[in-house]
Amino acid sequence: MRQAEIRAALDDMVGALLPGDRLPAERDLARDLGCSRQTLRAGLAALQRDGLIWRHVGQGTFAGPAPRGRAARGAMLPADASPADLIRARLLVEPLIAAEAARRADATDIADLHRLVQAGRRAQRIADCERVDSDFHHAIARMTRNPAVVGVMAWLTDARRHAPWQRGWDRSYRRLAAATFQTAHSDQHQRIVDAIAAGHDTVAFDAMTRHLEEIGTAFQTLSL
Repeated sequence: MRQAEIRAALDDMVGALLPGDRLPAERDLARDLGCSRQTLRAGLAALQRDGLIWRHVGQGTFAGPAPRGRAARGAMLPADASPADLIRARLLVEPLIAAEAARRADATDIADLHRLVQAGRRAQRIADCERVDSDFHHAIARMTRNPAVVGVMAWLTDARRHAPWQRGWDRSYRRLAAATFQTAHSDQHQRIVDAIAAGHDTVAFDAMTRHLEEIGTAFQTLSL
């Protein structure tokens, strides 16, 4: 098979997986695709550059973008934590982060948030939507100028990459489609940005709360 054919076959395979799912071992993939392992690795490297897979030495290759901090923080997630628990944790933490961002953000921060909202409106694939969403919430955390807060946000992002959350989230997003992220979801992000830009901490708190509540409702109903 030529490199373009290898890439197309890998695209199809990864597209059928849920984020966090493990790909077959290299030797099995090379055998199934009828190519050398060197050719296969070139195709996998291209997928990794595009954020469609990530690789961990000794563990394997996984679908989706690489988790921030990899498994170090995410491995600390209690085994009995459910997706509903994670949504509730975000509701307890992120509105406070948005309020603090409203008190501390500068013009450069606001411009960055506007850029991320526009990137969300242009997102076409589920992976793009998830990456922009993660970048948006991390950007707000950085605006607190508090490394501990940024660390908490990173931990929550890693926790969302665990299989139970990802399977439900992926089912939800496949049914919502990227169009929902480009419109309603990005509209919610814009309201958060407007509140932060105006320095209205209570409005930012409320906007983030409503945003996360709507995410929770969509997740719980569409993942059934």
